[in-house]
Amino acid sequence: MLAQWFESEQGKYVLDWELAQFDNAVDDVFGYHALQIGLPEIDFLRENRIPHKNVISLDQGSAVRARPWELPIATNSVDLVLLPHVLEFSNNAHRILREAERVLMPDGSIVISGFNPLSLWGAKHALGMRGDYPWRGKMIGLLRLRDWLTLLSFEQNGGRFGCYAPPFKSAKWLERWKFMEKAGERWWPIAGGAYVVRAIKRTVGMRLVMPSWRERRTSAKALAPVAQRGNAANRGGIAARTTGPHLER
Repeated sequence: MLAQWFESEQGKYVLDWELAQFDNAVDDVFGYHALQIGLPEIDFLRENRIPHKNVISLDQGSAVRARPWELPIATNSVDLVLLPHVLEFSNNAHRILREAERVLMPDGSIVISGFNPLSLWGAKHALGMRGDYPWRGKMIGLLRLRDWLTLLSFEQNGGRFGCYAPPFKSAKWLERWKFMEKAGERWWPIAGGAYVVRAIKRTVGMRLVMPSWRERRTSAKALAPVAQRGNAANRGGIAARTTGPHLER
């Protein structure tokens, strides 16, 4: 499982970086309900101050055990949703993202992490070495993820690449290549092994404009007497002129 891989030296290298990014992404999000989907063993909401936090997944340890693409949550009821490496390890990535959009309130935030296929970590995946985590999943590129978010009316408002060192298993070698972090951010910023993205759900406001039936009826009633009085006066004048000569005769 991915949670077990995060306990390894290689996984801890990625997890430490990702937790720092999640901390920065969620510490200024407020509301009443926050939801983490997947990885119940790791608290990605630790720096968030929303009072009601829950973890939903099919794994043991979750507050609610449910399918991520069939959330037992009311529509437009959650202020913050986290998807830590959920999309790339599921065959229902599109449905999960749509479900997250459904439960989010307008202007609610979503934070997603994933492994970058355009990196040294992704190169191992491209070479077919997919027997173990994290290469067992389907790595989703950031451009592709942005397209998905745009189609669901999300607006990206933050994100970062990290983990530029080669995917060594040993902490010793990862430490030796630590200089790659600063060099990577400067020279090849989109080639980090992992990314964390935050986006906001935007809802286009609509105002239903109804026809002014009452005003129309009022105007019609107001005009009717005037028209009648005018017509009556005209008819009276005509009658007087026609009857005048008749009376004289």
